[in-house]
Amino acid sequence: MKFLIAIEPGTVTTAYGVVVPDLPGCFSAGDTLEEAFDNAREAIDAHCEFLAEDGQDVPLPSAMAAHQANLDYAGWVWAMVDVAVESYWGPAEKVNITLPGRTLRRIDEYARAHGQTRSGFLAEAARQAMR
Repeated sequence: MKFLIAIEPGTVTTAYGVVVPDLPGCFSAGDTLEEAFDNAREAIDAHCEFLAEDGQDVPLPSAMAAHQANLDYAGWVWAMVDVAVESYWGPAEKVNITLPGRTLRRIDEYARAHGQTRSGFLAEAARQAMR
């Protein structure tokens, strides 16, 4: 699953700060940019594990533009990180569905263009529709 992160630039005396705006309370830091990314992935993983154990879903993401308009993040750098958290909500199950061929091709094209698989796209679309 992909998550938007906001990175507060570090200095020679301070670490890079990282916030995951779509996961309230999820934040991290790192002495280098690479460490900040790695620590952000770990923080997201732990945060999502806690959400799942508590019976909660991952909140719906907001548009990047909405977060960028927040003055608290002025001057921060934006990035996306991919963290495999889906397993916290149970093992994958194979299903058999019937869709019109044209619809299936459009789903595959869209998913591929956005770096997703068909299953990942359909799962995310379902999560958004049910919220």
